[in-house]
Amino acid sequence: MPWLSLKLAVDGDRAEALADALMDAGALSVSIEDRDAGTDAEAPQFGEPGLDDPKAWQHNWVVALLEGEADVSALLTRLALPADVEHAIETVPEQDWVRLTQSQFEPIRVSERLWIVPSWHVAPDPTAITLELDPGLAFGTGSHPTTRLCLRWLEQHLRGGESVLDYGCGSGILAIAAKKLGAGRVLGTDLDEQAIVASRDNAQRNACAAEFFAPGALPAGTYDVLVANILTNPLKALMPLLAGRVRAGGRIALSGILAEQAGEILDLYGQAFDIALWDSEEGWVCLGGVKR
Repeated sequence: MPWLSLKLAVDGDRAEALADALMDAGALSVSIEDRDAGTDAEAPQFGEPGLDDPKAWQHNWVVALLEGEADVSALLTRLALPADVEHAIETVPEQDWVRLTQSQFEPIRVSERLWIVPSWHVAPDPTAITLELDPGLAFGTGSHPTTRLCLRWLEQHLRGGESVLDYGCGSGILAIAAKKLGAGRVLGTDLDEQAIVASRDNAQRNACAAEFFAPGALPAGTYDVLVANILTNPLKALMPLLAGRVRAGGRIALSGILAEQAGEILDLYGQAFDIALWDSEEGWVCLGGVKR
């Protein structure tokens, strides 16, 4: 049986109330997305550490999954939304979601000695370092250029025994790779509780003793290496916090940055690091620096 996806444009803090109303009205699930994502007006994530006054996005998409026979017109009337509210309705066909998801993820060769392999595949090169990773709700399957850039940066810069912090760990892939590449104590943190769960599960699957914490529970201290594969706006807000987590002489790698955004990140982090463009792929860049 197919479902319906209803996408509604809502401004300001009305999004949470609308999401709750949709759930009360029988929606199967509801998500809130940044309507300005990918533009110059994109806002930092909710509750990002380093922001004095975290706020909700000013422009939102509220996306509800509905039963296939749902009466959308009646639903809009029940919610007392304006007749001209911007919205879109799409049919979501019924599929074998597990098989469809698995078909989209093949082993990924990151470098000569580093592979990312979903659990349902056999490792193509038994002599390589294999990161066994299942796609889940957290970012970081290796299919995105920024993940591959950070993995290659770690491979080239880790010498063994370093303490490493993966800030915005997602699936835990960078922390796991750091451990397999010979790092010492490896920690990861993420705002998303699901990311912490996914990271711990993936670390256990890879027999890696990496530790993962919510930001507020992250132990105090500085690190030899910090890697942050997030986005430009959070990176700007987090600069003092991230700089404070790297020891003098320690290294930092930053990604999730579009090539045209690199200049402002270089200028900002240049206040604390000797930092430069390290590499790029498909319009995304990775910056690497040393703490002064």
